[in-house]
Amino acid sequence: MDRPLLNHRLAAFGTTIFAEMSALAQRTGSINLGQGFPDTDGPEEVREAAVRALRDGRGNQYPPGPGVPELRAAVAAHQQRFYGHLGLSYDPDTEVLVTAGATEAIAASLLALLEPGDEVIALEPYYDSYAACIAMAGGRRVPVTLRPSAETGTYHLDLDELRDAITDDTRLILLNTPHNPTGTVLSRDELAAVAALAVERDLLVITDEVYEHLVFEGEHLPLASFPGMRERTVTIGSAGKTFSFTGWKVGWVTAAPALITAVRSAKQFLTYVSAGPFQYAVAEALALPDSYFTGLRDDLRAKRDILAAGLADAGFGVYRPAGTYFITTDIRPLGAELSHEGDGFAFCRSLPERAGVVAIPNAVFYDHQDQGAPFVRFAFCKSVSVLEEAAGRLKRL
Repeated sequence: MDRPLLNHRLAAFGTTIFAEMSALAQRTGSINLGQGFPDTDGPEEVREAAVRALRDGRGNQYPPGPGVPELRAAVAAHQQRFYGHLGLSYDPDTEVLVTAGATEAIAASLLALLEPGDEVIALEPYYDSYAACIAMAGGRRVPVTLRPSAETGTYHLDLDELRDAITDDTRLILLNTPHNPTGTVLSRDELAAVAALAVERDLLVITDEVYEHLVFEGEHLPLASFPGMRERTVTIGSAGKTFSFTGWKVGWVTAAPALITAVRSAKQFLTYVSAGPFQYAVAEALALPDSYFTGLRDDLRAKRDILAAGLADAGFGVYRPAGTYFITTDIRPLGAELSHEGDGFAFCRSLPERAGVVAIPNAVFYDHQDQGAPFVRFAFCKSVSVLEEAAGRLKRL
């Protein structure tokens, strides 16, 4: 057969870097600081809630398409609890949709809202599924690059660049804050500027807010709470990062009824439904006391500091994240030979043999891969002993 089997929209993607590097970690017995999953389970009471649901026969058959009522009510209550003071609330029956994790929520939203040829602005570097989902929907990705500052040790958004990227073909902005992989938390002023642009140019916005409870500096402000944004914003959340049960794949969308109807129209032909018993458990998890959420944040902040110090001691340039699971580093300070002259791919593929640690090259998150070439991402959502061991191994570089 002469015709390629994989359609042209997906031909450029191949196997994800996460699969490649996780396989490399397993093959070499290295510490996997590449993929963002915790090495311990979340709260015992949440796990027991899942077991109880299984035993009671709740969710063992197909749950309702929009999600079980208990979880939809819990998501609405969560939004009211944490963001009601910003004027944000949702109707659990018409404005909440449960999905198979945030990745399906992103895919369903893009498939529902894009026509072929529509432009989507995404902050670069971006989570790799964004590019694939935009391609599957027939859209055209327009990156706006977050740029590192060696002086501040952080990344920043150029609002003029964002404005200049918008054209008559722009349909929506795909926003991620707290941002993976850079750990950037957009400020109130930055979000207000994004909201003003969306209103001015009549754009939709999809906001990926799965790290909403992992903000170490600053505050998380849902874009939907800004003037003019409630009716044009699709907000995506997830249980995986907040409760450390990434394998359960329970996510959700909150939005105005018309947007929820659109996203559900696409979602029903993807998984239709999933994770029945886990939905009941996540409903209970969302009602945990404030001490759980602050404890999670404080624990991850301490782990961030352990790994950041270890990476700095090993000679990396460290960009200190304000949120998420991840630290971005510059490998060039290690020297030309150790850093493979700033080639993050070569560095990450050789690191397991040289130090017994796996990381992710940031270049995979860029359209302009040269801009991400010298940067490497490490995950710190691991136990303290693992992070200390990894820091010790890296110092031998």
